[in-house]
Amino acid sequence: MAKEMLVPFDGSERSRRALEYTLTEYPEAAITAIHVLNPAEWGYNSTGSGLGKRWYEEAREESEEVRAEATALAEEHGATVSTTTADGTPGETIAEYVAEHDVDHVAIGSHGRSGPKRLLLGSVAETVARSVSIPVTIIG
Repeated sequence: MAKEMLVPFDGSERSRRALEYTLTEYPEAAITAIHVLNPAEWGYNSTGSGLGKRWYEEAREESEEVRAEATALAEEHGATVSTTTADGTPGETIAEYVAEHDVDHVAIGSHGRSGPKRLLLGSVAETVARSVSIPVTIIG
């Protein structure tokens, strides 16, 4: 049984399913929900200039909201989660977090890309699964 679970959480439906799965299947585990701020998104989601400090401030505020959502979801299941934010390319950053912390298992939502989108954009879940030496459960 996993003792330390990591759940990448971005507030999407599939990340919610991954967290719910973890809360249900691993009720005794210590669960950390990680939200990754991807600098490649500069300008795409920013309401301001989209560059530099303004983007980062907006992204940090959004991350606080996403982490609060993970906390609330855990509370709905009568559980608690730790939350954290990290900066970088999601797949690589999640794998680095696993390498630097005592994580036994990752549960991650799949965004379900297929065809050309998957070839061009890749899959965070696939990157994580190929980059770590612990079990990874991909929730569709």
